[in-house]
Amino acid sequence: MMKTILASIGNQMLSSKQAVRAIALSASAIALGLCINSAVARDPFRTSNPQAIGPNTEIAFKTMFQQGNYKIAKAQVQQALSAEPNEPLAYAMAASLSYIEQDLNSMNSYAQKTREVGEKLSKTNPLRGNIYIAAGHFLEGANIIAKEGTAKGAPQALTKLRVVFQYLDAADKIAPNDPELNLLKGYMDLMLATNLPFSNPSEAIKRLEEKAFPRYLAYRGIAVGYRDLKNYDRALEFANKSLAETPNNPEILYLKAQILFSQSRGKDSNKTLLEEAQKNFDAALAKPDQLPRSLVAEIFFQQCKNRNRLDSKSRDCDPMRDKIRDADGIWGPAALPPL
Repeated sequence: MMKTILASIGNQMLSSKQAVRAIALSASAIALGLCINSAVARDPFRTSNPQAIGPNTEIAFKTMFQQGNYKIAKAQVQQALSAEPNEPLAYAMAASLSYIEQDLNSMNSYAQKTREVGEKLSKTNPLRGNIYIAAGHFLEGANIIAKEGTAKGAPQALTKLRVVFQYLDAADKIAPNDPELNLLKGYMDLMLATNLPFSNPSEAIKRLEEKAFPRYLAYRGIAVGYRDLKNYDRALEFANKSLAETPNNPEILYLKAQILFSQSRGKDSNKTLLEEAQKNFDAALAKPDQLPRSLVAEIFFQQCKNRNRLDSKSRDCDPMRDKIRDADGIWGPAALPPL
């Protein structure tokens, strides 16, 4: 699939927004899976030959990806960088947060550190080292497109993407069935397939289903893949599996709401589906101040459209969304406009 992606990019580059989103999400996927269950660092990927990670980084990851509290995660990531300067995961998370804040200079610095610390790690742990070298190059490519735009930045970004695949291939030669590597590759293939023409997420779904761990993150990716294939029954099945393990994650609640809303379109605006979607939209926005403002605006807009269909009204969702999106500050507002 990676060769297909490179060929597709050569013919038609992603738009700036699509490319940065795909790369940032895939880099975030590198961070997926390192949750903490105790004060002792544990490897949730491997049942044999476990590899430890710093507890500060694990705590920050849990807050960011399992709880979906980006605001608190930012402070915890900074603590992790201070306490665990040789853990490349912390720098990858910091780069992703900097992108959310549109602090592109900081994003570039953290992307470089991700790559540099990955290079250092590769001397003692070639598998994880190669993974994070790839992550650093991926984030640097995202930063180039964000700063330069697609037309100017595309050649450099394409070069970076080739290097990303080079290091992922090196990791694959070391441990092709490694669950951490396959989680990363599954998410990366999924996001690129979603944003590139003539691509299909089926291969990414298969990788996540067969080889990726921990399961709640694999389930999340599979749900996204089936959603994009418009197989909403299967998408809902895996969204529910992810929610069973992370019931308070607002992004998974939002994903489930999206799927239910899409299901209702093909069933004469099935009221039961719309009502269930509304419950999940409401739950996703229960604590808007812990999410990036842009994400809150996106969820609110979809919630407003769902409410219009549910009660057959015509609320003007666009200006309400824009008011949230264009307000000052990084994080969502404490209170949202009434619907």
